[in-house]
Formats: sequence, C-alpha cells, structure tokens
Amino acid sequence: MRAVLSDCAKLGRIEAVLAALSPEDLKFLTFDWPVFAHAHQLPPETNWAVWLLMGGRGAGKTRAGAEWIRARALGHGWCEPGFAGRIALVGETYADVREVMVEGVSGLLAVHPGGERPQWTPSRRRLEWPNGAVAQTFSAEDPEALRGPQFDIAWCDELAKWTYAEETFDMLQFGLRLGSKPRQLITTTPRPVPLLKRLMKQAGTAITHAPTKANALFLAPGFLEAVVGRYGGTRLGRQELDGELIEDRPDALWSRDGLEAARVAAAPEDLTRIVIAIDPPVTATAKSDACGIVAAGLGSDGKAYVLADRSRRPAKPADWAEAAIGLWHGLKADCLIAEVNQGGDMVAQVIASADPSVPVKQVRATRGKFSRAEPVAMLYDQGKVHHAGTFPELEDEMADFGPGGLSGRRSPDRLDALVWAVSDLMLGPKAEPKVRGL
Repeated sequence: MRAVLSDCAKLGRIEAVLAALSPEDLKFLTFDWPVFAHAHQLPPETNWAVWLLMGGRGAGKTRAGAEWIRARALGHGWCEPGFAGRIALVGETYADVREVMVEGVSGLLAVHPGGERPQWTPSRRRLEWPNGAVAQTFSAEDPEALRGPQFDIAWCDELAKWTYAEETFDMLQFGLRLGSKPRQLITTTPRPVPLLKRLMKQAGTAITHAPTKANALFLAPGFLEAVVGRYGGTRLGRQELDGELIEDRPDALWSRDGLEAARVAAAPEDLTRIVIAIDPPVTATAKSDACGIVAAGLGSDGKAYVLADRSRRPAKPADWAEAAIGLWHGLKADCLIAEVNQGGDMVAQVIASADPSVPVKQVRATRGKFSRAEPVAMLYDQGKVHHAGTFPELEDEMADFGPGGLSGRRSPDRLDALVWAVSDLMLGPKAEPKVRGL
C-alpha cells in the first residue's frame, strides 16, 4: 500500500486513490506514519546519536517527535529494530510537556490508535504502553529531577528555549545508559544559544531542517500568506518560519537588531536621487565571487533608502549588465556607480555596449573595505539609512562583516555595492536636490 501511494503521489493522483479507499483502509492509513511523513520528519539514515530537527513554527516537529517515540516504544520496524522500554520526555516546563508533547493535537496520545495508546497518569507524569514501555516527563526548570532515572531514548522539545539548558541536558546525558544505542531527538525552532550551536558541531549529530511552508497542507488556510507577508525575510521570520539559526558576529559593524530597526515597509515617493552601485567580480566562472548590484535612493527627508539587491552569482558580464540596466530603467535611476579599482573601466564598457543611454559614474577606492564601510555603518546607527523591504543575503553579509572581512573569507560583494551606493548619496559632494520626474 505504501508503495502504491508513493507512486501515485509522484504522479499527482493521490487524492483519487484516497477517495477510492474504504473507511477501514483510511483509518489504518491515518496511523501509518511513513506513508504521510515528510522526509524531514523521518529519522536520518546515518549512524546518529543525536537527531537535531530544526524547523519553523508549524513545520511538523511535534508530530515527528511523537511518531518517533511511538515507533520506538512499540518496536515498529520502519524506525529501527527493537523497542525502547524507558523513555525521557523533556520540555521547557512541565506544562509544555503535558500540553504539547503528550496531550497536544500532534502529541503522543493523538498519534496512537486506540489499541496502542499509552495510559497517561498526569499526577505521576508518566506514560505506560500496553507492552510495558514507560515514558517519564521532565522540565528544563528542574534539572535535578533527571538524577537517578535511566533511559534508552529521549525526546527534547524546544531546547533553544530551556531555562537551564546546559544543566538539564547534562543530567539527561548521564541517564541515557540503557539499550545497545541510546539516542535522543531534539525538536526546536532555532535560536543562537550556546548549547544548540555546540550540538550542531558535535560528532554524532544528524541535522534536518524544515521551513513552515513544508507543512503547508496541514496549516490553516491563509496562515502562510499572512505570516510570510508580515515576517518573510526578516530575522524573526527566518528564525520562526524558515528554521534558520540566525547569529550576530560580536565584532560586526552591523547587528541584526539594528537592521530590523532600520527596516521600513516602503521608501517614500519623493526620492530626490536614485543610484545603482555595481561591485563586479574579477573573473566570471562558476566559483567566482558574486557581482554586487544594490540600488538606493535619497529621500527629501535627508535619509537613504535601500531599494533593491539584484546581485548575481555566477556573474557573467552579460548577466549582471542585463540585471543592472533593467534595474536602472525600472527605478528611473540617475546613474550606475562602479569602482575603478575593481573593474570600473570594464563595467563602463560592458554597460555602454549593452545600452549606451545608461550613465556610469566611476569611483576610486583609496581605503580598505572596512574603512569605507565604517562611515556607512555610523549612518545606520544614527537612523539615517533604512531598508525598504527585506534583503536576507545582503543583511547576512552586513551582520557578518568585521575588521577581518566576512567570517568565511568570502568577498562582501553585496555589502561593497551597498557602501558605494549609500556613500554616494550621503557622504559624497552635495548635489542640488531635485524632484524626480520633472
């Protein structure tokens, strides 16, 4: 049956097949988890000790955890051989364990058919299966409660929110000493807490990611459209919807919070100037740096507004020229800016051959990238630069740019283009303001 449904799903006929099934068949399939599970909700096939499932809100993390516990407690063969007789369920608080992991819509009681469902005794904080398997519940507010008990496996939910994360996790490790291979599943929306970052780098950790949209079929209609429209691309959205671990670099010129504070829904209509800066790569191969292409405008309020990031990789001259020229026409920009030291003459030649009507302003770098970026970062600190919308890749570079450049030693192409654009608008020779379009 699983194979048939899988083949039908690939062909887009799963709805027709399900409609033809009897109520008994549908009831059976409701509890046959591997049929409906997303790939990120099934245990990794690697030899892992920690399965770290990081996902956005509503991505199906709780269901994955409950189904894994169910399979291990009952010895279902699709998961792995044998069964786990002693289980730890650890959440942020006892209330969270009860209301989400045990009694929740996707919790342990809900995922079992009647004949397999464990007996839940809230007063003892204990689940008991008909075959004798037992799960005990614990709170990250009470690490000492984990002293003494021992387990085959553990399910840790929302670890990134735990109050005493390090202490609770350490106590749990001492208790994972039963069975041939103790294992633990961690389901969490990521936050840059030290324990989570350490686990991500630890040998024996298998990581799966899941954005909220991966589980769209099981979410309320309109939910994704509403939250993505409000939070998509922001730091909060990338963390809570995309399941990304978003960090700040301590010595970076920009902070994530500062960039969020600089964000506005749209630029004002009375922009007096618009420029597009280009930071071309030295070469044009698949492994080359990106070509930074960033547009910014100057408002009548004296503030700069970042309007677009059209950076390209791989960056063939014909491709980035088309993108830059299209942006110039689309925004009715004043000019393109190109650094002479970094191929400015080449930029002028490529643009001229593609569209002679587009003016190119050549600028010369007399200082290093960090020194050029510092005055622009100060303008952000002073509230004089805003992002009109979200620019995730550009903002990643900004929050990772310190005295030594980017942490991965890549070239800050988007950032360099941004610096040239804002510098021309805010730090260059003062030009007479004009009303655009007149």
